[in-house]
Amino acid sequence: MEKTLRQTRTFRATAKELYDLLMDSKQHSAVTGAPAKISAKIGGKFTAFGGDLEGTTLELTPNKKIVQSWRSSDWPPGVYSRATFAFSPAGKGKTKLTFTQSGIPEGQYEDIRQGWITYYWEPMAQQLAS
Repeated sequence: MEKTLRQTRTFRATAKELYDLLMDSKQHSAVTGAPAKISAKIGGKFTAFGGDLEGTTLELTPNKKIVQSWRSSDWPPGVYSRATFAFSPAGKGKTKLTFTQSGIPEGQYEDIRQGWITYYWEPMAQQLAS
């Protein structure tokens, strides 16, 4: 049975800064500490963590929303989840990121839940604070 993950985090950053951290290959690589190649257009492909993660960008509303098909290389062939990053104002100099990932294969939920925190949200917060 597939699962859906929802996480919300508020960053001391503009929506544009968060959007760029996720959609710019160089900034994405700096946050995760691993190679990323991202085509910042609808229908564009991306890889992260040196190809361990891959997918396609389905929707882009600059500085507001990113929707991607998303999969880990250890998932069965052809299995993709759907990751949505939505940005909204959260007071002076802050932006709220609402993240939803649906279609997570059974048995993968806890690793993915913790992975977003460990490999994305915490390093993003650290990078933005520097």
